[in-house]
Amino acid sequence: MQLCEKHKVDCAEPKTTSRLLDKLCGEFVEPKCVDPTFIMEHPQIMSPLAKYHRSKPGLTERFELFVMCKEVVNAFTELNDPIKQRSLFEDQLKAKLQGDDEAADIDENFLTALEFGLPPTGGWGLGIDRLTMFLTNNINIKEVLLYPAMKPIEDNRTKKVVVESVVKK
Repeated sequence: MQLCEKHKVDCAEPKTTSRLLDKLCGEFVEPKCVDPTFIMEHPQIMSPLAKYHRSKPGLTERFELFVMCKEVVNAFTELNDPIKQRSLFEDQLKAKLQGDDEAADIDENFLTALEFGLPPTGGWGLGIDRLTMFLTNNINIKEVLLYPAMKPIEDNRTKKVVVESVVKK
């Protein structure tokens, strides 16, 4: 937080370590990524879905490709440990309840797949959304997504129980 204050980098609440690091990177690293640039091996705290790096403690198997100061690809090996993943989802939910609008809910379907033995997976996002973001000069991918038009599939009773159990921890 002291670095953000020193360099006058604004970070909305909650001021978690991952949000502060993301703001600093957005201020000092991303603007220098004019030519195609790969940012690799993100800190675990910034990558709740990524598998932990096999030989570098504290980092993940993740990379992002930036072109003209915009992220066009986000890729990582999926974390496939259901216990670690649940814990990270719970941390995300706590951050969401504290006001982090980018934090995720607990994805019970994904956790169930992991518990049944989802094989190691990975992926990279370079879809029409990222290309549209790039072509329309938008900084945030949420500005070009159609997700608000999608109807969520959820059981409110289950969600309430999950939220209550996380809040009590």
